[in-house]
Amino acid sequence: MAQIDENPLGVHLPLDPLPGHSSLGRLERVLRRGEFAVTAELNPPDSADPEDVYERAKVFDGWVDGINAVDASGANCHMSSVGICALLTRMGYAPIMQIACRDKNRIAIQGDVLGAAAMGVANIMCLTGDGVQAGDQPGAKPVFDLDCMSLLETVRTMRDESKFLSGRKLTTPPKVFLGAAINPFAPPYDFRPYRLGKKIEAGAQFVQSQYCFDVPMFRDYMAKVRDLGFHEKCYILVGVGPLASAKTAKWIRSNVPGIHIPDHVIARLEGAQDQKKEGKQLCIDIINEVKEIEGVSGVHVMAYRQEEYVAEIVHESGILKGRQPWKREHARADDIAAQRMREIGADPVQDQQEMAGRAAHSQTH
Repeated sequence: MAQIDENPLGVHLPLDPLPGHSSLGRLERVLRRGEFAVTAELNPPDSADPEDVYERAKVFDGWVDGINAVDASGANCHMSSVGICALLTRMGYAPIMQIACRDKNRIAIQGDVLGAAAMGVANIMCLTGDGVQAGDQPGAKPVFDLDCMSLLETVRTMRDESKFLSGRKLTTPPKVFLGAAINPFAPPYDFRPYRLGKKIEAGAQFVQSQYCFDVPMFRDYMAKVRDLGFHEKCYILVGVGPLASAKTAKWIRSNVPGIHIPDHVIARLEGAQDQKKEGKQLCIDIINEVKEIEGVSGVHVMAYRQEEYVAEIVHESGILKGRQPWKREHARADDIAAQRMREIGADPVQDQQEMAGRAAHSQTH
């Protein structure tokens, strides 16, 4: 069942979710239509300037169905994911808000979920989060009140049962599409498909994988996922990204836990005259391989400090061929704010001292 990307009654009006949908977001619509989805990751700024976010986001214009706003990844502090989402929704982008359990307890997290949904965030990615020892402030106190499983269950409860964990009722539940992360490339390999099943049971509707540089290994993983029937219960987006050089690839393999880079990938980069260009082509080749694997619903492009290549990678891979062009979508919150400003502007302006004087006079008589 198809759905257009604009309300036929007016482009300023929100779209209603289709039957069975959890959110009003573009990512969920694209996936449920059976189209190949593309998401990307925004490198968060060490800045309080909103323009820094918009500069980083504009390279994705027209090319992605969702933009991940990361939550202090690697346990390093940057602009918050909820702040980035507030800026992105204001400009009509479709953010995917990451929530890491490392830094907040369940009270703060539930409040952030409501606030994000009120701003128009339609996608939430539930993560346990890296330990503080991985970042540049290892003396920080970790929280981990929840983990990714209990976080998924928490947000699902808020959405589907309209209540907080305490049992207190919500007047308006958050309409969000729930995601989680998977890593098919880390041991124990045989357990990884079952781990996905646990996340689906907890509430995950889509997942994004760690970087895929070993397609045969991922193909084996997906065969087990299909045997268990999980590909029919969850949308699987494969993590891909360009490697800048063989030196970079070796450093990542040695220093970033959970990322598997085979020797033949490094050899291919070392044998290239232009290693950066070859890294981009390698990413395109991987996309074209994984998109043919049954059960794969899209790719998640992570081009750290190479975001300018995302459009080229998506275009040259041809994965959006035949797709309806992406466009920014009107946010309902903007209409509410505009209406409120019109009401304020229509109110007669009264002198505050005069009003206070009248109030004091009425109290003495």
